[in-house]
Amino acid sequence: MTVEVRVPQLPESVSDATLVVWHKQPGDAVRRDENLADLETDKVVLEVPSPVSGVLSETKVQPGATVTGGDLLAVIAEGEEPADEPKPAAKVTAPAGAPAEAAASPEGRAKLSPAARRIVEEQSLDKGEIAGSGRDGRITKGDVVQHLSKRPESSVQTPGVTPPPAVTAPGRAARTEQRVPMTRLRAKIAQRLVEAQATQALLTTFNEANMQALMDSRARHKDAFEKKHGVRLGFMSFFVKACVEALRRFPAVNASVEGSDIVYHEYFDIGVAVSTDRGLVVPVLRNADAMSFADVEKAVTGFAVRAREGSITLQELTGGTFSITNGGVFGSLLSTPIVNAPQSAILGMHKIEQRPIVVDGQVVVRPMMYLAMTYDHRIVDGREAVQFLVAVKEGIEDPARLLLQV
Repeated sequence: MTVEVRVPQLPESVSDATLVVWHKQPGDAVRRDENLADLETDKVVLEVPSPVSGVLSETKVQPGATVTGGDLLAVIAEGEEPADEPKPAAKVTAPAGAPAEAAASPEGRAKLSPAARRIVEEQSLDKGEIAGSGRDGRITKGDVVQHLSKRPESSVQTPGVTPPPAVTAPGRAARTEQRVPMTRLRAKIAQRLVEAQATQALLTTFNEANMQALMDSRARHKDAFEKKHGVRLGFMSFFVKACVEALRRFPAVNASVEGSDIVYHEYFDIGVAVSTDRGLVVPVLRNADAMSFADVEKAVTGFAVRAREGSITLQELTGGTFSITNGGVFGSLLSTPIVNAPQSAILGMHKIEQRPIVVDGQVVVRPMMYLAMTYDHRIVDGREAVQFLVAVKEGIEDPARLLLQV
């Protein structure tokens, strides 16, 4: 009996996907729920599980093709065995030199994120030589890229790309270049940023926050916090809470434009930007006003891990009424973030730096952070934007205000 493998039903916000790689070839044995292929959407990489156990008879779509929900991908002969048994344990998709049993077993595959697995297979790498930094030792794309960077330059090649021959003048280094297609996520990011710049009246206002009180409070309680809640106490939970309180006072910042209407959201879904090897994604903290500091820290940590592994869900990336991005983790001192449309504003956090300031008539050195808020001037006036940012500053400089909601 033959069973068809079709593209899973895509979420409402996703119209199509790109088939990135097949993990099984015609003639290979497959197990029920084993991943057959990776589909890349505008936001995440989706796995296509096998509906039954049997043998993959044929594939209908080549890597790089665009597919939509319900499209036929492959055909499986249910319950059959490979025709050329006994078949070597090492499949054509297994990394060269890797133990065959590990490459074929679900446990072996589970240690690779979809993006990492694609590069490992196309570069014929031994995953046993790659140190995984993900959850439970999972190997991420960043781990594979770092491993490749340690190899001799002549052995590294971008998947699917044949580098042009190098022409080197005597005494000069080779001048080479590579052309690779833009990933769907990168293309979507580019599209959304251009649309935001073209459709919104963007303006940025700045302020700075004295981080001393927050850092002192965090230092006093971080050990007890981690012991009780099982997660580190970071700065993001304070900023999320400060933004929620500021949004309560200035609802226009939590609004969005739909046609000729302004929609005032009476809930607080805060997007937190996370950088991954594939690009920037913004998972959303639903009802952030009802979350505790521990809830926020756990959610943000989980988002970061799953986003970098490629296992974050589309539902976690949709919606949001306001966003926060932290360029300070990369050393940015000041920037002008772009609004995540259709939201009306975004807060930019930056690097904490010791700077001289005047306190009670005396010049003292304090840990300072520049804050930037970009907003849509169509619905947010300058007065509201400035006062919103001042409210965030006050909450950060006096953390007790966040607990008292004043």
